[in-house]
Amino acid sequence: MQRRKLFAVALAGVLATGGLAACGDSPNSGNKNAAGAKNYLTIGMPNGPQTENHNPFLTTSAAASIGWRWALYEPLMMWNPVKPADPYKPWLATGAEWSPDFKKVTVTVRDGATWSDGKPVTGDDVAFTWNLLKKFEALNLAAIPYGDISASGNTVTATFTRSMFVYKDAWLGQTPMVPKHLWEGIKDPTTDTVKNPVGSGPYTLKSFTPQTTTLTVRESGYWQDLPQVKELRYTSYTDNNAQTTALADGSNEWSFVFIPNYKQVFLDKDPAHYKVWAPPVLGIHGLYINTTKAPFNDPKLRQAMSMVVNREDIFNQAEAGYFHPVVNSVTGLPSPAGDAYVTEAYKGKNQAVDVAGAKALLQSAGYKLNGTTLSDPSGKPVTLTLTDPSGWSDYQTSLEIVKSNLAEIGIVAKVDKANQDAWFRNVEEGKFDATFRWTNGGSTPWNLYQTVMDGKLLKPIGTASPGGNFGRFDSPEATKALEDYANAADDAARTTALATIQKVFVEQVPMIPVGADNVGMAYSTKNWVGWPDDTNPYGAGQPTQANALDVILHLKPANS
Repeated sequence: MQRRKLFAVALAGVLATGGLAACGDSPNSGNKNAAGAKNYLTIGMPNGPQTENHNPFLTTSAAASIGWRWALYEPLMMWNPVKPADPYKPWLATGAEWSPDFKKVTVTVRDGATWSDGKPVTGDDVAFTWNLLKKFEALNLAAIPYGDISASGNTVTATFTRSMFVYKDAWLGQTPMVPKHLWEGIKDPTTDTVKNPVGSGPYTLKSFTPQTTTLTVRESGYWQDLPQVKELRYTSYTDNNAQTTALADGSNEWSFVFIPNYKQVFLDKDPAHYKVWAPPVLGIHGLYINTTKAPFNDPKLRQAMSMVVNREDIFNQAEAGYFHPVVNSVTGLPSPAGDAYVTEAYKGKNQAVDVAGAKALLQSAGYKLNGTTLSDPSGKPVTLTLTDPSGWSDYQTSLEIVKSNLAEIGIVAKVDKANQDAWFRNVEEGKFDATFRWTNGGSTPWNLYQTVMDGKLLKPIGTASPGGNFGRFDSPEATKALEDYANAADDAARTTALATIQKVFVEQVPMIPVGADNVGMAYSTKNWVGWPDDTNPYGAGQPTQANALDVILHLKPANS
């Protein structure tokens, strides 16, 4: 689940400057309906200029980065990560029946659904989509263990080589379906650019520029009532500051971006209409470490680094005291979402800054502190580069704090303000020293730990691993325990496996946990109402999440 993009971080992230590029009507004029109300919605992310690609599977495509893929392409079910234990609701499929061991599913595709080119959505399309992900590993981000896949009319059956217990909700709710009659002509969907998107959603592409993209509602053929929002106008701002400015002046109405001083900078500009909602999920963010690079392949060094990171400073200074609540448990699990999953060995054991303890640990492991410089056991100074996109202000501030923290034990760090697209590629290919990033979330802690430690996602440096294990952590013990948890027959077996997972995470520190994740939003009710909030958390508020279409379909004109 890709999140980074709510409030200048929010998972971290966001963009900055300048107005909307020409793409039709000005956001502050025209395009009114007969009653004088605005009939378009402005959506933004701080991800910088985009290269046209509407491929819904690639996390690096413009459609995925800014979020409009979910208005074009639909999942089979709608799953709510804010309330992950709730059952998914029927969407492009009307039902999904699982075998008791979760190794087989039978899905019924909805009658009457059509692609935006008018052709019907069929079971063959669903089977084709699943087979596409099975065939192209780079598209199968969650490493779904596909077995045999077949379709008969509107019924599709898939088997799996292992249990889908931990995958099933997100898989059904976050896998976009594509039309076979068009995609079977794409030679390599991992690299070929998709410029003429055809999906089952209620919108079609109207125009694209590197900064702005406009979708317009379909005239007919959508399987449910068409949205009242007739046009979606997406803007990719330069950075968090630019995105925040657009939210504050009303030219942008919906975003996921980190906003420092959010009350003064945003809410107070229009207290009656400007809102922030940042619901937590069972996922976290923190500092991923490249465990293939010496001396950071030493767990003792990683432990010491974790012992000096000041999480409270990061929360209060980088996350404005609201965006990513501190993760206290040494297990990395956020509270309260993860409290029930902390195993007996770690109940009540919390993170605390301990510089003296870190120095003692390093000394016992053969490191030497010469003045302000730490040398590894071979005598080389310990240095590293901390990297995140330049526009993600909260992450950049977090890196500066970590840089200062590490200096207390003699580690010399420099901060790299990366290009966002290059950063995504480098992190997925393992070409970094250390970086702030998020984990996946789900209905159990498995997704969180799997993002960080799963050996099944382990790739050589230079080969993309978009599904996780960015730090190339190689622990057969963790991989087996993750497998055992996913395939456990009962809760007792899951608890046993989870104890091993947490032991590896705590003792080997493949990633330094810092804050809880959220799938929130900054938004305005001036023109549109019906947004999810604490009183009605029907879905994630982040416009890049698969729930985005559900949110749009809930919206009604404020004056209606």
